[in-house]
Amino acid sequence: MEQAACSEYAVLCRIFFMNDKLSWADLEVFFHVAESGGLSAAGRLTGLSPPTVGRRMLALEQRAGQALFHRSQIGYSLTPAGKALHDRVRVMHSCSIPVQEILHARRETPLIRLSAGTATAHFLADKFSLLNRSSDGFRLNFVTTEAVLDIAHREVDLGIRNRPAEGGNLASLSLGILRFAPYRSWSVGNPDLLGWVGIDPAHAKHAAVRWLHDQGHGISVLANSIATVHELVRSGAGIGVMPCMIGDCDSSLARIGPIIEELTEQQYLVMHDDDRHRSPIRRLIERLTKIYQDNGPLLAGDRPMRGSASA
Repeated sequence: MEQAACSEYAVLCRIFFMNDKLSWADLEVFFHVAESGGLSAAGRLTGLSPPTVGRRMLALEQRAGQALFHRSQIGYSLTPAGKALHDRVRVMHSCSIPVQEILHARRETPLIRLSAGTATAHFLADKFSLLNRSSDGFRLNFVTTEAVLDIAHREVDLGIRNRPAEGGNLASLSLGILRFAPYRSWSVGNPDLLGWVGIDPAHAKHAAVRWLHDQGHGISVLANSIATVHELVRSGAGIGVMPCMIGDCDSSLARIGPIIEELTEQQYLVMHDDDRHRSPIRRLIERLTKIYQDNGPLLAGDRPMRGSASA
């Protein structure tokens, strides 16, 4: 009996996978909708959102050229064509379980790729224990870049940005306000003689970096990365513009002027709409949101200063 069932499975595989209009991914989602009788339950089993499951089933019906479900307020029930397909897909699903078990046993712990600018990545890396635990079943991959990576095409899974998602199958979540101020080293003997430390024009992509050039301040030292600017300011090379969440947490630095209000920005967490309901992604989103909530005054520059200093 088992041999006959798997022979039928092999035949069905040839039928479905030689037809580029159908895929096992679609049929597996169909199987879970048919078994559970609804989009929400199928979404929980597949890690997809209910609207995405619904769209996938409509697309499957269009490819099949016939209705597979009766839709009602109480859920999804199978049409005769849907039942016939379900009978066959159930065999395919049953025969695929041993394969899934082998792959699951051998695969590495999945990665969640989180992209952020240098300052934000530094801020979050310092709070790693609040983001990822050994029991989570996923690993974090910090992607530190000032570039905007393509989440819609899965270059990364989550991105922290200073603007919401624009187009594509993306979703955005507001995280909080981020403010900037000028800082210098406490150890400088003659602060009145300090110039500014800035990013060179070729790498001046962020508004806070371009601001320094737009003001016409005398820039005495240039660098091509924000991390290097931070180290130069700490060493006493000059004054630098930094996010308050970095400058106010560095005991070697002094804030030497008011918050630069025109640089104030809203930070957003951007994600693929199909992925945000997956359990590991959802868990990480909740933790990121809590970190931003708990550190709101620091991010907004409201943390009490350790003392006053002058340029």
